[in-house]
Amino acid sequence: MLVPFENLPGSARVWVYQANRSFTQEELEEIKGRLDDFLTQWTVHGSELKAGYEIKYKRFITIGLDQKLNPASGCSIDASVAFIQQLEKDYNVDLLDKMNVSYKQGEFVAYKSLTDFRKMAKNKSVSPNTIVFNNLVNTKAEYINNWEVPASESWHNRFLK
Repeated sequence: MLVPFENLPGSARVWVYQANRSFTQEELEEIKGRLDDFLTQWTVHGSELKAGYEIKYKRFITIGLDQKLNPASGCSIDASVAFIQQLEKDYNVDLLDKMNVSYKQGEFVAYKSLTDFRKMAKNKSVSPNTIVFNNLVNTKAEYINNWEVPASESWHNRFLK
């Protein structure tokens, strides 16, 4: 069951997929249609799942699931990962590599390998105030409050010392 992302409770589980490039407007429209279709049909052992999504900065796909109705199982999570993998193939984009970092440079969202980000921190090219995206958040409340934060308030802080 597809619901608007904003209607999901703060306790909803979230998965954040960061793209290694921005999507074009045409790609975004196609991806939204595909997300609508997938989440409308997403089930767990034949029971519907109450889920929604949002896409931010033309590069982050966040899927949220209200686990109070029905929690995800291994099979339903596998189905969502297979869906994301298909998007990767169809749009020639990387969405599942967790060894990369996105951060803001003004209004621009930059994307670097973890190794390059570590070097930039060492060289003071990024600071504790640099806005980073903490894609390790688990709930909608964490996503709202702790996803887009200064590096000093995220796991990225370990590279700034």
